Amino acid sequence: MVSDKPTTETVWGWLNQIPDPEIPVISLVDLGVIRDVHWSGDTLEVTVTPTYSGCPATRVINIDIETALRDRGIDKIRLRTRLSPAWTTDWLSETGRRNLETYGIAPPQKAGGPAHCPQCQARDVERISQFGSTPCKALWRCRTCLEPFDYFKCI
Repeated sequence: MVSDKPTTETVWGWLNQIPDPEIPVISLVDLGVIRDVHWSGDTLEVTVTPTYSGCPATRVINIDIETALRDRGIDKIRLRTRLSPAWTTDWLSETGRRNLETYGIAPPQKAGGPAHCPQCQARDVERISQFGSTPCKALWRCRTCLEPFDYFKCI
């Protein structure tokens, strides 16, 4: 253990460098799955809410968090899974939403579908399939540029 505990602000910064294993352009912090970080004595507690309770990436996320913290000298770590309140796409940061779109994934919209094509910005889009490359995404296509793209489902 490091002799002086890093501040929780420092730890949040470290955690913000960990990419989501399924969508590596967005950090776990920007995704909104890391809900709390605090010290309980000499143990660092990190609370994680998966995007949904059966998310296949949850185990990898926990391993990545623990690895990043241990690599920085923290050896007493307690990861807590919190399922309630359930994760929602409202927890995505604005930076995360921009990163998704820049990467070619339409960020979630309250209307239930993408506002426009992330490739050409055209609004003439159609859903191809409710199921995309991961359970949290659907497959859409732009009728203007004809490119398919993922849409991060609004949850």
